[in-house]
Amino acid sequence: MSIRGWAKGLRGGRPADLGADVAPSRSPWAALAWPLSSAGARRRDWFPRESLPGKIFRVARLVALATWAGLLIYYWHRDGVPFDREGLLLWVCLGVLAGSVGRHPLALLQVVLDFVPFALVLIAYDYLRGLSYQLGMPTWWHPQVDADKFLFFGHEPTVWLQEHLKHAYPDIRWYDVAVTLCYCSFFFLPYVMAGVLWLRDRASFYRWSLRFVSLSFVGFAVFALFPAAPPWAAARCSASDIASRPSEPGCMWQDAPANITAVHGGILGPMTTHLQGASPWVERTSWWGFHDLHLSVAGSLLKEGQAIADPVAAVPSLHLGGTVLFVLFMWRRVSKWWRPLLVAYPFAMTFSLAYSAEHYVFDCLTGALAAVLVTLASIRLERWWRRRNRSADADGVDVGVLKLRLLAAIASQRRSDPDEGSSLEPTPGASSPETPVSD
Repeated sequence: MSIRGWAKGLRGGRPADLGADVAPSRSPWAALAWPLSSAGARRRDWFPRESLPGKIFRVARLVALATWAGLLIYYWHRDGVPFDREGLLLWVCLGVLAGSVGRHPLALLQVVLDFVPFALVLIAYDYLRGLSYQLGMPTWWHPQVDADKFLFFGHEPTVWLQEHLKHAYPDIRWYDVAVTLCYCSFFFLPYVMAGVLWLRDRASFYRWSLRFVSLSFVGFAVFALFPAAPPWAAARCSASDIASRPSEPGCMWQDAPANITAVHGGILGPMTTHLQGASPWVERTSWWGFHDLHLSVAGSLLKEGQAIADPVAAVPSLHLGGTVLFVLFMWRRVSKWWRPLLVAYPFAMTFSLAYSAEHYVFDCLTGALAAVLVTLASIRLERWWRRRNRSADADGVDVGVLKLRLLAAIASQRRSDPDEGSSLEPTPGASSPETPVSD
């Protein structure tokens, strides 16, 4: 950086660069956290890569990652893919620790300090969702159906898709497998994304965590105040069954053909046609693709998880909301060649949710809207935070120290290039070399 840049920084009341080894004077907590943040800023190998210790640590890191991957495959094959938040976060954290072998020891501690609050907030969210039942708010059953029929000229998308695409289980087609993979990607994407971002850029990890946690709590607020039933539940219940707008009527847990209402389509309406051999009623098909993937344990775990999850937390769709949030976050972080895939992802998720009877298209639109609002609010908050930190840095600058550093830089440059000394005149407002420096 040029000397004029230093002087310009001084004149503006804020240094252009304090240097990597100088910690600005702030609160006691900032002084305590400085070693951690400094280590995090230099999250490269602890030793130079060309040195012998550096090469040893690089090999150790590869061994640790291979061990982690082997254990991951073994346990997932034995016990099935974990769809619980705690299990996924544990595996992600172990992977991040394995990928951090050879870095500064304080950077390893930073893994715990960063991921534990992230996990605790999401666990608190799960706990609060369990308490939402106690509010006793009436469940919405009809508005979503009416909205979808309005958007699609009298047709209900879930009914139409299953009429024309669904085959008899286990006669699984390639798109059933794609639907299952797309549907389940939501259970992995936020946490894998957090781990990758932490390894690459911790600031981006914080930004992603803020957005994902915010979207989750926005969803919780709407779930608690306006519980809404999904298509698979509406297909099993008649208007008389939900006249009092209950949250969990017995009809929604009774499958066809034992439930005669489901045979006739319930609130969704009957299927007017169906493929040969397929059941002539709407079914929940999000787990069907596991059959062709030979992951029966994973399919069973998904069905068990769906059975204990909140059945009337359909609006907004966090599946689609999380997908749109991911697309918005990654849009400027990937090359233009990846952007067509980013655009296709929300459409594929919407198709998967509607076809599998997990969500109405209306639910998906509200989820996308929630993601856009959370993104805009997060951007504004981050800009405010940066302005606040810049102001705090300017207020905390020791001008005397900066003058000494400036004079040392001028003297050093003059010694290295005495012929150009005349070009090193400081900007008006900065101290000259001949002027005594006073505190």
